[in-house]
Amino acid sequence: MSSPSAPDPSRRTVLATGSALGGALLASGLPLTQATAADRTEATPPAGDPWRAVLDDADLAWQRMPTAWHEGPFLGNGFLGSGIYAEPGAASTAVRFNIQHSEVQDHRPEFGSLFGLARLPIGHFTLEPVGAIAGLDWRLSLRDAELTGTLTTDKGTLALRALIHNDRSVLAVEVTASEGERGFRWVFHPADAISPRAAFKPLPDGYQGNPPAQVADHDGITAAVQPLLAGGQHVTAWQERTRGRTRTLYAHVAHSYPQTTALGRALTAVRRTAPLPYSVLAVDHGAWWHAYYRKSFLSLPDARIQRFYWIQLYKTASAARRDAPVMATSGPWLEPTPWPNTWWNLNAQLEYWLIHGSNHLELDAITRALSEFRDNLAQETPTPYRADSLGIPRTTDPQLVNGAASTLMGYGVGVPGQDPPTPEVGNLTWALHNVWLSYRHTMDRSILQDVLFPLLRKAINYYLHFLEPGPDGKLHLPATFSPEYGGDSRDCNYDLMLLTWGCRTLLESAELLGVDDPLAPRWREVLAKRVPYPTDANGFMIGADIPFAKSHRHYSHLLAVYPLYEVTGRTPDERALIERSLAHWVGFEGALQGYTFTGAASMSALLGKGEDALGYLGELMTRFIKPNTMYQESGPVIETPLSAAQSLHDMVCQSWGGVIRVFPALPAAWADLVVHDFRTQGAFLLGARRENGATRWVRLVSEAGAPCVVRHGIAGPVDVRDGRGRPLPHADVGDGAVQVALRKGESALITAKGDRPDLTVAPVRPNEDAPRWGLPRI
Repeated sequence: MSSPSAPDPSRRTVLATGSALGGALLASGLPLTQATAADRTEATPPAGDPWRAVLDDADLAWQRMPTAWHEGPFLGNGFLGSGIYAEPGAASTAVRFNIQHSEVQDHRPEFGSLFGLARLPIGHFTLEPVGAIAGLDWRLSLRDAELTGTLTTDKGTLALRALIHNDRSVLAVEVTASEGERGFRWVFHPADAISPRAAFKPLPDGYQGNPPAQVADHDGITAAVQPLLAGGQHVTAWQERTRGRTRTLYAHVAHSYPQTTALGRALTAVRRTAPLPYSVLAVDHGAWWHAYYRKSFLSLPDARIQRFYWIQLYKTASAARRDAPVMATSGPWLEPTPWPNTWWNLNAQLEYWLIHGSNHLELDAITRALSEFRDNLAQETPTPYRADSLGIPRTTDPQLVNGAASTLMGYGVGVPGQDPPTPEVGNLTWALHNVWLSYRHTMDRSILQDVLFPLLRKAINYYLHFLEPGPDGKLHLPATFSPEYGGDSRDCNYDLMLLTWGCRTLLESAELLGVDDPLAPRWREVLAKRVPYPTDANGFMIGADIPFAKSHRHYSHLLAVYPLYEVTGRTPDERALIERSLAHWVGFEGALQGYTFTGAASMSALLGKGEDALGYLGELMTRFIKPNTMYQESGPVIETPLSAAQSLHDMVCQSWGGVIRVFPALPAAWADLVVHDFRTQGAFLLGARRENGATRWVRLVSEAGAPCVVRHGIAGPVDVRDGRGRPLPHADVGDGAVQVALRKGESALITAKGDRPDLTVAPVRPNEDAPRWGLPRI
């Protein structure tokens, strides 16, 4: 069956023209040592606020019309998303406001996660002026999460403001028209409710698209009801209100399955919101975003990268919330893509790394989803092993269901030593590393006890069914698959590395929880007898049977280096192995993609090579990042820009192995840098400043009373003082690090001996000017 054609114009619905339907303390310049919880959460920042300065500087700008999703503004709240750009084929007559939602999906598991459970496109509005579009001047305010500006035509101007409300999940677009443009109109175009993968791959036998949306008026609110063949529906409801010369569009999307309750919910949402003027909606919406950004602060002298970083924080909160679905490959901004669901062999993991250092654990959907839907994971595990094991398929829907396991319709959990299906078995363990990061950055015992330990125990147990001694007396794995290299290999490094990390983490967790686990002797045996990671003259191999010998975007064979930090260069030989492996991996051109360079940047940061890390980020920016900081392969892929923000984190601070490393990999050009409330492992909030190429001060606040070892980077003898300026006992533990005993809520300030630096946090001066992101005037 071929892909259905584009919607017929008769299916459009036209809206009638003119229808009557910690940071305040820092900003004030007070010393950090006097900070209190009340100071940090003051609602109205004073003049000179550093957050406002960096955010205003990072706003995206358009003086040229964006013609695609990767050029235009984007709005979102983790659920509802809108990308804004010229209507394809009608750039001079219409602007598209895409309407997509992270919960809207099909529900036919017999066709797998790629077709039968895929996210479904909803549709888009077009803003259609009276005249031909002649120019525009738009600005996407990060601080307010709002698009503002004007659209100029040969008949007049349209001044617009647009947001997706944080709490109400309503797209609101206010348009004030000049006299010649008072007849502009909005048009809604329902999309064909079919898997976006249909544009790239053949449809499974028997698969049919869902029937057309049904558009009708409901007491002044228009709704497009999309019925689903499996039952349920998704509904887009909207209304336009006129207030003087201003008209405001309010639109909401609801999804329900198997019930047909979405219509009522969508109508109610619009009915409750449309009476509110746009300016009223903007107040509490903006307040949420202002508080969001104040949870951390980072400023560096590369204007282009600093702006990129703050845009990623905006993008993440637009695409992720704890109670929202784990991000699909495109986030909430669904476009034609071969990947219309959540991917677990790299994408999901990379999407969420930056939430830890930036102090935004409120966005952690991975921990919540793995816990909530663990029973579905059991059903996705091969039947003979379900009693004591768990795995996650390569692709799932938001409930972690894959459906039919075939390469056409989805990728299930394989069985080591068997093919088909592809024996890709390590993805759950890698996803649980994200959960471990959330535990380590919060020291929240409930994450460890209720989620990480029980799920990791079963994920590692799956490996234990297949681990066998060989003639060499070592424990070996049968052939498994290393994403995405191709071919199955015995002793695959992807799996050996995850298995090693998993056993070590289980033993540490059991000790912390006081659990005498009967499997502990087996975990210790694995660590003692596991076959060494396969290597050759070029470094880490894919596995014992497959050398690394072709261009390959994925670093699945290098996970022990990054992000697991199991192999860190402790000895000269180990460091040489990392350097050799990294150079060999990136030395093959052809298949390298954007996240290749984010991984290479983070591995370089591990080695303390700030110039190399910056070079890799430069390659990423030059070759792959789009004008609005989005990223594309065959379709939208959101993880790469977000993981670039994590690479920046890794240059600024690392906290693996029980040591907080301050400014471990900064290039020489970054002589000045400031960070505040950067969250580290052990649940510390780090503040630090670099001036003229040297670390001036470091401050740590302990949230959990965990052991504190910090490699501060300050030359010579140091003073360590508490929150009242009194000397704080500490021990020099070598290699430029001190150990400080901090109870929960206590802080330590580290300076050069006798130094009393200014602790005010403020943006650093950029080394040179740089254009804004977006499409500014050339």
